Amino acid sequence: MHNIITTLHNTLKSLFEIHGNIELVIAYSGGVDSQVLLHALMQLKQKKLVNNNITVCHVNHGLSDNALHWQQFAQQECDKLSVKLVIKSVHVQAQAQHSLEALARDARYHALKTLRAQKSLVLTGHHSDDQSETFLLALKRGAGLKGLAAMSAQTQLAQHLLVRPLLSISRQEIEAYAQAHQLNWIEDESNLDTCFDRNFIRQQVMPLLRARWPSISNTINRSASHCLAGQELLDELAEQDLSVCSASEDSLHIDRLQSLSIARFNNLIRYFMAQHACLMPSTEQLNQVRQQLQAADDKSPQINVSGQVFRRFKGALYLTPDYQDLSDWQTSVALSEDNTAVTLPDNLGKLIFNHNIGKANGSSAIIFPKQKQRVTVRFSHHNPKCLPDFRQHSRSVKKVLQELNIAPWQRKRIAFLYYDNELVAAVGHFICQPFIAKDNEKSITINWN
Repeated sequence: MHNIITTLHNTLKSLFEIHGNIELVIAYSGGVDSQVLLHALMQLKQKKLVNNNITVCHVNHGLSDNALHWQQFAQQECDKLSVKLVIKSVHVQAQAQHSLEALARDARYHALKTLRAQKSLVLTGHHSDDQSETFLLALKRGAGLKGLAAMSAQTQLAQHLLVRPLLSISRQEIEAYAQAHQLNWIEDESNLDTCFDRNFIRQQVMPLLRARWPSISNTINRSASHCLAGQELLDELAEQDLSVCSASEDSLHIDRLQSLSIARFNNLIRYFMAQHACLMPSTEQLNQVRQQLQAADDKSPQINVSGQVFRRFKGALYLTPDYQDLSDWQTSVALSEDNTAVTLPDNLGKLIFNHNIGKANGSSAIIFPKQKQRVTVRFSHHNPKCLPDFRQHSRSVKKVLQELNIAPWQRKRIAFLYYDNELVAAVGHFICQPFIAKDNEKSITINWN
């Protein structure tokens, strides 16, 4: 019992030396783990061993008929301890190929991220039995070192630091502490449902393993620590390879990638995707990426990987979102004396049409449309010939965009301005010369925000 308070104090003391008088946020479900964490922390507060402000956050997932009762319980417990409670309600909807447990966890972490704008230490009650279960779940999925490392004692959670101070404490020790201090807690009835993989491991697999090997949790956790150390070495190697192979923030040099062994190639791609907050690719997906690098230079293969897309262009491998097809999208623009804004699809922002006389801020301006001309913005064209402001001779739109070294997938995300059905401009790239406004002529300029 003393071990829990000592462990918590030592963990927080080392963090305070780094982060100072930072706000503490307790992720509180009302279960025995978070109840013990809250009680032990308030004990330290009473002894003035912790002077930081403390906020308790209870996330109501709405998945149980008892969700409101648990919320009320959380409020009562925090009132007794005179500690601030924030309730976050989230909506968790079942999705194909996603476990409900994972969806609820993601919603819970998102709620914790948005609790405060300032950096906080977010404390959870995860313990050593949770770590063993997480390891076995990763083993069941066929995870690599990263997955088998299970949960870290500390990890980034947006602007916050997520801390698991009880990771070396067993569930048995936590329950003994709760009983010794006569604590109340709630039991989530879903914890008894062995249809959930974690519950199956907790209730049927781990008791069997402990009966044979009483210290199995400790040895599993030791293996998780070894995996974490191995993953840290792989990350160091990937960081070195990335410095050599990086072409830009979102692209890699293909010729340098091809010089790597298969193992280092796979390691670098996984690391690169992790840097962009992507889900990890499967081994088969990594094989597809490597094979597509062998395609002829005039090809533009694309490989969907974990909701993102790898694309080739001019000797580089790019990682991009899986963009929407915008070829059929268009909108009419009603220009008035006031500035006009047009919201573009697929997170492309807004076009702001500014009205002025002649040229604005030294940049080319577009002549104002005639009274009955229809003004539209589209993402498609029929490859007409055009005479951009920077050319002396006409050329097809497709060839002009190639001259500008715009990647094929980005060409499909250029907003084209039309008067009636005549191309006026490729916004952000060029204006067709017949539509460039002369001085003192009524005109518009377009800002793409």
